[in-house]
Amino acid sequence: MVRAPMKTYYVYVMASKSRTLYTGVTNNLERRVIEHRRKLVPGFTVRYNINRLEYYEVCGDVLAAISREKQIKGWTRLKKIALIESLNRDWKDLSDGWPSNAAAETYRDKRTERDSSAAAAPSE
Repeated sequence: MVRAPMKTYYVYVMASKSRTLYTGVTNNLERRVIEHRRKLVPGFTVRYNINRLEYYEVCGDVLAAISREKQIKGWTRLKKIALIESLNRDWKDLSDGWPSNAAAETYRDKRTERDSSAAAAPSE
């Protein structure tokens, strides 16, 4: 019996400089942090300039990750802060140094090209 490789999912908390919090789930944490930093997806994180990775945990099951995300989102702000400070007392950006700026620029450029070509495609 051949088994599919186990996927990895991340539940993460990001913050702005003023510590407005955002909790999310993804299967590619590096890509998702780039999207937040570069403001590639409109919405809450763009509006509040949320671009600092303050906390994350790894899950091997998508349903467990989604359940954990919902659990954290339901917590009070004080409980979320306690979670962050349990592993990141000084509120350091855990993504500092990764990905490199060059990688982020390349990702942004590829996404812009893809979005531009999709918009230019003729509709039927």
